[in-house]
Amino acid sequence: AAPEVASSGDTAWILTSCALVLLMTPGLAFFYGGMVQRSNVLNTMMMSIVTMGMVALPWMFLGFSLAFGGGAGGFIGDLRHAGFNALQGRLWPGTALPALLFAVYQMTFCVVGCAIISGSVVERMQFSAYIVFIPIWSVLVYAPVCHWVWGPDGWIDEMGAKDFAGGTVVHESTAVSALVLAVLLGPRSMRSAEQSTQAHNVPIVILGAALLWFGWSGFNAGSALAANEQAVLALVNTYQAAGASLVTWILIERWTAKRYSAVGSVTGAIVGLVLITPGAGLVTPVGAALIGVLGCVVVYPAFSINKNRVDDSLDTFPCHGVAGFVGTVLTGLFATEGGLFYGGGFRLVGAQFVASAATAAYSAAMTAIIFGILSLVMRMRVTAEVEIAGLDSMLHKEKAYHTDTAISPSNSFTSNDHDDDHDDDSEVGGA
Repeated sequence: AAPEVASSGDTAWILTSCALVLLMTPGLAFFYGGMVQRSNVLNTMMMSIVTMGMVALPWMFLGFSLAFGGGAGGFIGDLRHAGFNALQGRLWPGTALPALLFAVYQMTFCVVGCAIISGSVVERMQFSAYIVFIPIWSVLVYAPVCHWVWGPDGWIDEMGAKDFAGGTVVHESTAVSALVLAVLLGPRSMRSAEQSTQAHNVPIVILGAALLWFGWSGFNAGSALAANEQAVLALVNTYQAAGASLVTWILIERWTAKRYSAVGSVTGAIVGLVLITPGAGLVTPVGAALIGVLGCVVVYPAFSINKNRVDDSLDTFPCHGVAGFVGTVLTGLFATEGGLFYGGGFRLVGAQFVASAATAAYSAAMTAIIFGILSLVMRMRVTAEVEIAGLDSMLHKEKAYHTDTAISPSNSFTSNDHDDDHDDDSEVGGA
């Protein structure tokens, strides 16, 4: 029988997890911000920070209810919880949590998911177009996919697919949408091969990755929706997979590029965190480490995609799309209940493939439609003049660094000859 009183332990842990997951969005701002040219740092960071506002309101009024309200054939929720209606004073079904807490915890996932998208459009997308696109995307793309996987009677869930913490819901949907935006916007005009692989401030990238790793504790372990053994397992698996992927990335990079780059190392960790997200509470710790190793080996080559054709600026698609897909499939192999390696046959693996394909197809199509409609009524891309001068000074009337020799932790990394120079020790990577 469902508990009638909220569990204080469960409530305390999910309250904490809300803060952890919300912190991932500023973490992403630092991670992305350190990777772009110095003249676009603030614009890039704002694209993440602004989602904390641009998603919060539509999530309360529409998104949550469409994602978690009673469904129409498992495809979309109704409006019973619009405005967070009928949530106070009751528990969320199947948990010992206040329903309102469940709603805001799910909001933090949508916020960071929307911020992930910005990694493919930085240094060229019109900021005004971005802040219109994001709330619309959160309602028309994120909420339906979320309903399919986690909502009551969602069709992907009913099919038997498993997504513990958002491999399809958060990572695949956002990364595929980001890739579509990158294609539709076209490549950065003021971009060389060197610029696309060089971070201007590596310490900031490392800080961002550290905050993401920290916040992922609440992202994966919080997805148990309780302070219990499964939460502990999810936490252990999160750290094992991230660690295993980081080590694997370092070894591959040493073998192929004869170096151990800082940006590459933390990118390897982020890849591992994405890989384990769909199976965090469903596999053994050894399985998690194997997912980190095997997944990293598969995902690593995807980072060498030709940016002259598709300018996925900060490698959002390989880091979240490819890794999200690989992690989803590997969950079908390593899940202790129904996994191929545990006697479950290919049923779960097949369901994982279908879930991934459906998420990708819907996200791509809807993103293209939203972009197409918005492009009829507003400019989606900045002018060449703005792109050359830098989006910070032109759109925000601010600069990240006010001296020629930017007083920042990256001084020792940054050439002072040109405002847009990049350090030599970084590696391609994004989140």
